[in-house]
Amino acid sequence: MSSNLDHIYPVFDKMLPREAKESLLSQRGVVVWMYGLSGSGKSTLANLLERRLHGDGRLVKVLDGDNIRSGLNQNLGFSDGDRFENIRRVSEVAKLFVESGIITIASFITPTNELRKLARETIGDDDLLEVYIKASYETCAARDPKGLYAKVNAGEVKQFTGKDSGFEEPDRADLIIDTEANSEDECLAQLLAAVTGKARLPTS
Repeated sequence: MSSNLDHIYPVFDKMLPREAKESLLSQRGVVVWMYGLSGSGKSTLANLLERRLHGDGRLVKVLDGDNIRSGLNQNLGFSDGDRFENIRRVSEVAKLFVESGIITIASFITPTNELRKLARETIGDDDLLEVYIKASYETCAARDPKGLYAKVNAGEVKQFTGKDSGFEEPDRADLIIDTEANSEDECLAQLLAAVTGKARLPTS
């Protein structure tokens, strides 16, 4: 019995190499994978980082969880299997961007160490900066920027991470940013320093 891959013939070796694209952009591609509870500050920091790097002349792409689920992954729910497929697809997309020399910021809850491992194995250690955006469930519920926690309390949202569905503290993370203990400017400074090092960008 043949598999779906039997008639697929990749031509990666015939394509323009990654180094040529990075040379054109004068930057090294890297994936900044930020994860944490809803309301922890992922999207805020992703947008701030994008604008800062863009202002410095860098080509950046943000992959945001809600945006991706409204398009590429709109057919996925929040079961364990669908969460796995969501992260698998996003990891493959991020890998495509980074191989084109683009600094890629992925902002996804990514609640389990298994999912984080999937992203790391797909993208590769050299190209991934894993960042845990840390804030307690209580703090995120108090912030509630999208009104989700209010809906959870009203019983309108099921399988919500941190309540019905668990969130695991990371086995490993390249950087932990505590948005409860640090100001927005302090958090951005920590993130920018890590990205500058990982992407080997010149410092001002």
